[in-house]
Amino acid sequence: MTTTEHTPAATALPSLHDARERFLTGRPLPDGVPEEVAAAWRRARFFGVPHDLKAPAARPVRPVESALLDAARPVLDRIVPALGAGRSLLILTDERLRVLWTAGSVPGLETCPVLSEQEVGNNSAALALRTRRRAEMHGPEHYLDRWQDVSAVTVPLLDPEGAQVLGTVTVASRLGTARTPHPQAALAEAAAAAVETELRTRAGRAERVLLDAYLRATGPDGARGADLAVVALDGRNRLVSDAAQRLLTPEVLEALERTAVSVRRGDGAGGAEGTGEAGCTARLGDDAGEAEATEPGKRTRRLEDGVSEAGVIRGAGCAARITPARLDDGTVLGIVAVLEPLGDPVPSAPASPRPPVTLTGSSLPWRHAVARGVELARSPEPLLLTGERGTGKSALARELLGQGPVRVADAARDTGLDGALAAWPADRPLLLRHAERLEQPGVAALNSLLDTHPDTRVLVTYTPGAQVGPCLQRLLDKLSARSVTLPPLRERAEDIRELLPVLAPRTLPGQPPLTWTLDALRALELHPWPGNVTELAHVVRALAEQRRMSGPVRRAELPDAVREGPAARPLSPMEHAERAAILEALRRHGGNKARAAAALGIGRATLYRKLRGYRD
Repeated sequence: MTTTEHTPAATALPSLHDARERFLTGRPLPDGVPEEVAAAWRRARFFGVPHDLKAPAARPVRPVESALLDAARPVLDRIVPALGAGRSLLILTDERLRVLWTAGSVPGLETCPVLSEQEVGNNSAALALRTRRRAEMHGPEHYLDRWQDVSAVTVPLLDPEGAQVLGTVTVASRLGTARTPHPQAALAEAAAAAVETELRTRAGRAERVLLDAYLRATGPDGARGADLAVVALDGRNRLVSDAAQRLLTPEVLEALERTAVSVRRGDGAGGAEGTGEAGCTARLGDDAGEAEATEPGKRTRRLEDGVSEAGVIRGAGCAARITPARLDDGTVLGIVAVLEPLGDPVPSAPASPRPPVTLTGSSLPWRHAVARGVELARSPEPLLLTGERGTGKSALARELLGQGPVRVADAARDTGLDGALAAWPADRPLLLRHAERLEQPGVAALNSLLDTHPDTRVLVTYTPGAQVGPCLQRLLDKLSARSVTLPPLRERAEDIRELLPVLAPRTLPGQPPLTWTLDALRALELHPWPGNVTELAHVVRALAEQRRMSGPVRRAELPDAVREGPAARPLSPMEHAERAAILEALRRHGGNKARAAAALGIGRATLYRKLRGYRD
C-alpha cells in the first residue's frame, strides 16, 4: 500500500544514545548522526518540548463526530487479538494526530492524547503524516526519555481518492534486537488497508443514500423539484433544490444543520426512538428553539438544539417536513427536509429572471459586481471593468452593451489601436479588451477618442498585474471613478455548482447531462482556480469530451491539480504551472518520484523540495 520512510539512524542506534545525551547537555554532536534525526531533535527543542515529559500532553478537543473513527473501530477491533497480550499497542489518530482510539498494552508505555511534534517531539506518526508514507522510529531516534525503549511503525490513512491524509495507524512495542523493518509493520499495513477499504465503501454508500433520498423527494429527473423546496443534509454534505434557495435563510439552514447532526446522534427527530420513516413536521417561526406538539397525544420535547419529536421549531418563517435518510441497516445518515412557507411568508426581494448564461452566479460578490455594472451602464459615459484573467470581464461587457452591433478592439493584437479606431463608426459602442497591453500611441488614441466623443459608450477591460507606464496609469485613474471589479472564482466558490451545467457542452439527443458526485463538487469548490471561470470551462469541456464512462463525474476523474486539493499557501502563477507539471509527471509514472524527476529534467532532491514547498 505504501513504501517505507526509513530513518538512517536505524543501523546506528547504539551510538545514538550517546549522541542524544550530548545534544540534551548542549555538547557538540559526534560525526555520523543523521541530519534528519538531529533536525528532529532541534525542532523539539524549538517547540519547547521537555525531554523528560512525565504527564501526557494537554488533552486536545476531539471532534464531536469522527467518520474515521466510525469506519475504523470495527476493523481495528478485529485486529486487536493479533497484537498479543502485553506486547503491542495499536493507536488510531486523526489528521491532527489527536489519538482517537487505542487497544492493547505495553508495560510502562502510556499513550499521549496527541502525537504532534509540537507536543511530544519526533515520532513515527508525525513522520508518516508529513511524508505520506509508512514510517518507523526506534529508541533514541525519539526525543522523549519515556520512548527510548520504544519501537513504532505508522502507516498514513488516505481518503478514498488518495488526495489527503485522514489520520494514522500506529503499532508500538518494546525496542528489540530487530529494528528495521518493525516486526509488526505488516500488521500496521494490513490494518491501514482495511480501514481505507471501509472508508471507500462508506463514502460511496453514504453519498448514494443521501442522493437517493433527495431524488425520491424531487423526482429522479428533478421534475417535482422545480417547484418543491427540498434540502438533503447529513452534517457534511448538502443538496438544495432551486425552490429551496428562496426559503433557505441562514436561520433555516442553521436549524436544519442542527437537526441533521441531532438525527445522526439519535437524540432528535427521526432518531432511533423518533418518528420513523414518516418523519416529523418542524415549524421554523419567530422564536428559534421553542418546541410545541403538533399532533394530539404527542408529548412535547424540548431539546437544546431546537429539535422536537413531531414538534414545532420557531425561528425563520417556514415549516419543514423532515424525513430521515437511512442506510440499509437502519442507521440514520441525515435528513431530507421539504420546506413550506408559513401563512405570511417572509418579505423578500421580487424574484429576478434567470440571468444570461454569461452572468450565471448568485453569490453576493458576483451579484454586487453585476448590479454595479448594470447601474453604471445606464449612462453613456466610459466604463472600466477590472479583474483577474478569466473572471468574465468581456462577457459582462457584451451583456451590458446589449444586443446591438458593437465594435471590438483588442489591444493584445493592436497595441496602438490603429486598425480598430480607423474603422470605428462613432455611433456604435466600443469594447476595448486587454487595456493593460496598450502602448503609448494606443493610450493617446483612446484619450483623444474620449475627448472628442464624450457621449459614446466605451467599455474597457483591464487585467491588473503587469507594470504599466505613466500614460496608461493616468488613463486608468481617469476611468477609475466608473469602474467595476469582478471577483475571482475562488471568492465565489458557491457559484461553481450553477456554472457547471452552463459550461458543459450541449448533449446529443438521448445522452444524459453531465453530473457530479458530491466529492467531485467539493474538490472543484476548494480549488483556487488561477484561471477562474475560463479555466473551469476548459476542465468541464475536456471531461465531457474525453470521459468514456456513464454516471456522475467522480473526483478521481478530475485533473491532478484539482483532485489533489489546494496548496497550503497561495502560489504564484509560475508555481501553479510548475506544480501542475509535477503532478502530471507523477501521474504518468505511477507516483514514482525518481522517474518523474528524470522526466522533468530535475534531480529527485529538487522534486522533494518543491513538493514540500507547496505544502508549507
